[in-house]
Parts: sequence; structure tokens; C-alpha cells
Amino acid sequence: MVTFKGEKIPVCYASCSVGHDGSKHTLPKKLAAIAGAGFEAIELSMPDILAYGKEISNDGSEPDPKDYARLQSVGKEIRQLCEQHKLKILILQPFANFEGWPKDSDERKDAFERAKGWMSIMEAVGTDMLQVGSSDAEGISSDFDQLAADLAELADILAEKGFKIAYENWCWATHAPSWRDVWEIVQKADRPNLGLCLDTFQSAGGEWASPVTKSGLVEDTQEKEIDRRWKESCELLSRTIPPEKIFFLQISDAYKMDPPLEDKPDESGLRPRGQWSHDYRPIPYDGGYLPVEDFTKAVLQTGFRGWLSLEVFDGKGPEKYGDDMAPFLGKGFESLQTLLQTVERDQ
Repeated sequence: MVTFKGEKIPVCYASCSVGHDGSKHTLPKKLAAIAGAGFEAIELSMPDILAYGKEISNDGSEPDPKDYARLQSVGKEIRQLCEQHKLKILILQPFANFEGWPKDSDERKDAFERAKGWMSIMEAVGTDMLQVGSSDAEGISSDFDQLAADLAELADILAEKGFKIAYENWCWATHAPSWRDVWEIVQKADRPNLGLCLDTFQSAGGEWASPVTKSGLVEDTQEKEIDRRWKESCELLSRTIPPEKIFFLQISDAYKMDPPLEDKPDESGLRPRGQWSHDYRPIPYDGGYLPVEDFTKAVLQTGFRGWLSLEVFDGKGPEKYGDDMAPFLGKGFESLQTLLQTVERDQ
């Protein structure tokens, strides 16, 4: 745990964001390093489940992402590993491109089938929370009432198992890239087991910063105006969202892109902010430039004292830290305490 104003706050690490070389950074090694650094829980990712499934398979094959019976079996093995290291599995993630599909479409049917499959994995690994990212798919509705209705329907299905949804704004999403957007949708859905995953990168990287401009800001001019709007957004969040509707807070920073990324999707169709998210997110105080402290302060001012989760995707990590995960994770844990100490001094 870390502390803020004398209160203990639990800390988590996103398993998928430790190490890029799966042959060296296997899940058992990741879990040992995460626990050794002082983290109390992990966000379990589907990529790590698939990789571990391949590692323990008899024929070296990776599981089909929709072979839920096999994935449940792998999940039970992961649960035992986590128990050995006294690590809680906080959440299963990232569940993507769920909401907004046309009624009776194949895509909508697939989204609900995937959700039920993921629920079976949640049961196997022993977690009660599913992270849903705001969809970046083309062809989905822009009507927040429909997006909310889809999430409400999913929340009702999960409620039958005592499960909940943490809905996160992805800053490259098609229609809901900001915290205001996902909060509006959550309010419209109005389900007790539907809340928010807030994220320093997703909000600061969407409202304040950009990977496609020379300045690294959302615009190449009017820096004072950008700062003013950002501060207003943080202040609004601090007095708008009830703390009980924030299910957890993810923390990471971002590198300023030099040269900037091209302002267009890559070959896979991923938008620039999505590309930025996947490989250019360091530990806070380790080379990034986002106003991480502003957003963290705003969330804590709501009264939130729940889980902090460090989610770092740093393509420069191997050259900075080598293959040993321990120094990287140790620095990550220390960065959370430094962040809270800095925010506490500023309040």
C-alpha cells in the first residue's frame, strides 16, 4: 500500500504492461516481480492469459480467444499462481468494442457472446470486475442513450453473478473519448454495478496533450488556454463524480513524440492516440510530460481512496532497465508514493 494524508491506499499493477519479450517475461516471472515490488493486486489481461495458455500447453499452441473452456482452465492455473504470491486479481481487461452496434447485427450478437465468455473466465480467475474501454470501432452509434442501454444490459447480466463493470474512456474512442463522455453514459445507464475506470493518460492525453503536434499539446498555439481548459476539466471532475462511482484509477505518463506521429491510422487501423498508448507510456517521473498530478489530485478530491493501478507501456523500458523487471517495478511502486506525496503537498 501507499499512503495519502495518513490513509492507506491499495496498489495494483497491470500484468500486460510488464515486459515486452514473452519468452523472458513469462507470467510467473511477472507475478513474482510484481509481488516483490510491493503491489497487492494485478489487472489480468487477455494477452497474458493467451500467452500463459501457450506456455503450459502440451503442443505449444496459443488458445483461441473464443475457446472459453480452455481459457477457464488456464485462468484457474493463473488464480493459483496469484494466490501463491498473495496477489488479488482486481480486474479482467481489456474488453473492447462492445457498445453501440446496430440492433440485430452480427457485431452486437458477437459482443454479448464475448461478454458471456469473459464472464466465465472471471469466475475461473476469481475476479468480480470487468474493464470495458469506450469503443473505437467504426460503424457504431453516436447516440449516448444507445451506448448507455447496451452497458445497462451488460451490467444486468453481470449482476446475476455479483460482477461489476469499470467503464474507461479511451482517448482515441469513436464517440466517447473523455471522462465527461463516459460519466454521462454511466449516469444514463444508472446501474449500481456500473462505474468508472479513470486514467491519467486517457484524460490528459486526450484533453491536454497530443502525439501528432510539434508542441505535444492538443494545439500548437494557445498554451495558456489549453492549460486553463484542462484545469477547469479537472476541477469539474473533482466536484462532479461521486467517489463510489470511481472503481479504480489507472496511472501512467506519456512521452512527447519527436517527431510527432502521422495524423492518420496505422496499417491496423489504430488511431494515433491508440498507437501512442500502446508503446509510449512510461512510469511517472521517468521521462514523460503529462500533467499526471493534476488529474490524480482531482480524483482524490472527490473523496476516492480506492485502488491505484500502474499501467505502463514503455517501449524504451528494455533499454532503460534491461531484462530485470525488479528495478522497473520497484521504481514504479516508488513513483506512486511520490505522486501522492506531491499531490498532498499541493492541496
